[in-house]
Amino acid sequence: MQVDDIRIFIPCKNYEQSQRFYKALGFKIEDASNDLCVCTFGECTLFLQRYYNKTFAENLMLQLCVLNIDEAYELISNLNGFDIRFEGIKQEPWGRVIYLWGPSGELWHVTELN
Repeated sequence: MQVDDIRIFIPCKNYEQSQRFYKALGFKIEDASNDLCVCTFGECTLFLQRYYNKTFAENLMLQLCVLNIDEAYELISNLNGFDIRFEGIKQEPWGRVIYLWGPSGELWHVTELN
């Protein structure tokens, strides 16, 4: 078996707000159906789905690797109008990280790897 890619389906408590949030982060949003959209950023792809399970969403963790954590922090700290929260840049053994909880409770580890 040869694997070419892995893509995640992110549940959305508020589908439209999640679409706006990911667009504000820089993702390109394209509808796949009434209940699913494809979000791309360069070679990276994820799906937003009009489906919500609180337990799953609040236990979902993803890592977004960036080349410049300070630039990412500037973008994240200027996001307005979303039900999100984030922590400042932290030094971890593997790199510098911003912990960002998206609109459905999904936890992003925005990371500049060492």
